[in-house]
Amino acid sequence: MLPDINYWAVILATLSSMIVGSIWYTPKVFGNYWMKAAGVTPSGKASDAAGPIIVTVLVSFITAWVLAGAAFIAWDFYGGSFLAITLLTTVVLWAGFTAARFITHDAFDQRPAGLTILNIAHEFVTLIVMALIIGAWPA
Repeated sequence: MLPDINYWAVILATLSSMIVGSIWYTPKVFGNYWMKAAGVTPSGKASDAAGPIIVTVLVSFITAWVLAGAAFIAWDFYGGSFLAITLLTTVVLWAGFTAARFITHDAFDQRPAGLTILNIAHEFVTLIVMALIIGAWPA
């Protein structure tokens, strides 16, 4: 069985991740804390951000695509509201994969707990926004 995926929703979800990230990590929100805690010193050149932005778009597309597929499979199995199943699937995948892996890696990298919390919270918000788009716009 191949999941039915609404690629327009996946594209919008991909774009939403860029919007969430650009707000989340702006200096007036969490950007200054993130740079200090992560030891990042901006070069001041916009061109230095091009590579990471391209990677982020590609990875966000893959994330949205996998989320849409997993949500469809869960919905096909359980039935009910596609939006509710998409949100539940998102929370489970975030907790089991994203948050758990961040916590493990950051513990070994001896990163500050506040940085770990900031980053996993960002991932949670990003995925929930993606889930709302994908869940509200099924294939």
